[in-house]
Amino acid sequence: MHGGPGSAKAIPSHDAYRLDNGPCHAMIAAQFPPITFFPMSFITQISEDLKNAMRAKDTVALNVIRNLKSALKYAAIEKLGADGELGDTDALAVVRKEIKKLQDSVEGAEKAGRPEAVDAAKAEIAVLEKYLPAAMSAEELGALVEAVIAELGATSKKEMGNVMKALQERVAGRADSKSISTEVSKRLA
Repeated sequence: MHGGPGSAKAIPSHDAYRLDNGPCHAMIAAQFPPITFFPMSFITQISEDLKNAMRAKDTVALNVIRNLKSALKYAAIEKLGADGELGDTDALAVVRKEIKKLQDSVEGAEKAGRPEAVDAAKAEIAVLEKYLPAAMSAEELGALVEAVIAELGATSKKEMGNVMKALQERVAGRADSKSISTEVSKRLA
């Protein structure tokens, strides 16, 4: 039996288990140096931003980050199973996919003459874009395209797939596929 009425067993208070009481704290503190913080993973950063949006009562950011977190979880389940977690590269691909969806909805709203929907989608895009790495300038992209074409010895559009594949790996999300494709097409006859 565990401490019913009339039991002589005393239950210790929470203070008895605190580590900052007595010599135990000093011993543990000596064994474990202070934690140094490493850069957060992409998924951790999104969780922190979700908490910050809740605290700030920023409904736009809150909804966008919730949707992004859901899309990330869905992609992780699809790719790795229920317990999987996406790496930063795969997570960035999901962010780009979500931005592309929003850009499509901006185009549709503009055609339908709905400026409030355009503004809302652009605000959501702005929240998502902060998760993307700094964009590559047109000059940088052009130089990289020329270098890859020279490296692979590509001379015709038939080799565009190989060039695109190599460029996608090197660009690492700092340029979208459409701009990469345009640059490659300009240089391959």
